[in-house]
Amino acid sequence: MNYKMIGYVISRILWTEAALLLLPALVALLYQEALLPFLIPILILAVLGLLLGRRPRQTALYARDGFAVVALAWVGMSAFGALPFVLAGDIPNYIDAFFETVSGFTTTGASILTAVEPLSRGGLFWRSFTHWVGGMGVLVFVMAVLPMTDGHGMHLLRAEMPGPSVGKLVSRMSDTAKILYGIYLVMTLIEIVLLVLGRMPLFDACIHAFGSAGTGGFSNRNLSVGAYDSAYCDVVIGIFMLLFGVNFNLYYFLLIRRFRDFFRSEELRAYLLIVGAAVLAIAADILHIYGSLLESLRYSFFQVSSIITTTGFATADFNLWPTFSKSILVVLMFIGACAGSTGGGIKVARIVMLAKSAWSDMRKMLHPNAVSTTRFEGKALSDAQVRSVHVFLTVYLLVFTVSFLLLSLEQFDIVTTFTALTACINNIGPGLEMVGPTGNFSQFSWASKLLLSFNMLVGRLEIFPMLLLFAPSIWTRGRIIRRL
Repeated sequence: MNYKMIGYVISRILWTEAALLLLPALVALLYQEALLPFLIPILILAVLGLLLGRRPRQTALYARDGFAVVALAWVGMSAFGALPFVLAGDIPNYIDAFFETVSGFTTTGASILTAVEPLSRGGLFWRSFTHWVGGMGVLVFVMAVLPMTDGHGMHLLRAEMPGPSVGKLVSRMSDTAKILYGIYLVMTLIEIVLLVLGRMPLFDACIHAFGSAGTGGFSNRNLSVGAYDSAYCDVVIGIFMLLFGVNFNLYYFLLIRRFRDFFRSEELRAYLLIVGAAVLAIAADILHIYGSLLESLRYSFFQVSSIITTTGFATADFNLWPTFSKSILVVLMFIGACAGSTGGGIKVARIVMLAKSAWSDMRKMLHPNAVSTTRFEGKALSDAQVRSVHVFLTVYLLVFTVSFLLLSLEQFDIVTTFTALTACINNIGPGLEMVGPTGNFSQFSWASKLLLSFNMLVGRLEIFPMLLLFAPSIWTRGRIIRRL
């Protein structure tokens, strides 16, 4: 372990968070609100960053260093990011504020707030801005503005970016990070403009653009997007949620005119097929509720877009929908968006790879001597790639099972318990029953809130960085851990 380099990278992350807090401070200033709730954390972060900020001679970062940096960075960002809510009195209880901040940075959107509209404007802005920062990744953002690892940034990117595999778009990792955030920023600005053209106030447009860009789902309205009752806003936000759920590498292919690579993506085709089938199935199931095919398609499309991309916005209380529709939404919670997007869940790429691997194994049972390979995105998958997907799913299920049993000690009904955990570990936000789109997580105990915060971090960081924090061997000098 290169402890000094880990400290150096963490210092840059703390400085970055201090700089990011200047934006909500500016919003607070514009709305004539108190500045100290933001200035105090900024000062604390700046001092800590200064104490850790000496660059070491040995700047190499390896796999286990990358895991440690990413996990510590996300926990630290959430811990300090909760302070403005406490200091402003928006969320006086620190555990609640920590839960809300973890939910923001991990783009989960689960909330302990029974009402969001009374919050200060600066607090609302910071709450949703955490979505935008966490959507593409805290470390990716830092690498884009402060290149610092002398070519070893791939270990940070692999530990933070969602999906079964991560690669560089160009030769330098810092340039890759800049390209990703450039695309991300432009798409966010386009959505803000379109929402303003739909007569949504600029502040509200920023809040909902941050939420759909990061696929987070925090709103500044108690009724979420449904408060606007606008078909135009529903369509714009629904489309952008789907766009942010696509692998950002594909957008880079469009920019460099590699159109064939874009349209040949198996994951993209599977993603759109799942969305289309779910929208039609739910629209048919809720037709008797809304009485109009167009209205049914409107609400079905928005909610499917929101759930499969793990955003969590709502225009209707789907808790009241028929069981078939709710079951489809729960399945979509587990599937999630595409690898390399801002969405959560298991990821469409893994689902496709698991399905193809299972089909290949069944064929071998019928034809033991046949030679068959599992192909994905036009390439043969190695045994190591298939094994890594199986390992991910196995550990995912183990974490889910243990967390479910611990959460059940709350003695809530099984649907609430199951979907609350599902919503957190898959970074969705709302679940069903008590934690449905009109509910919240306020009734859970402080221990359960910390457990669910851990689950949100586990889900956003693809499990292993958070779990490896508790492995003693990762902190031992001179020992090497093979990356799973």
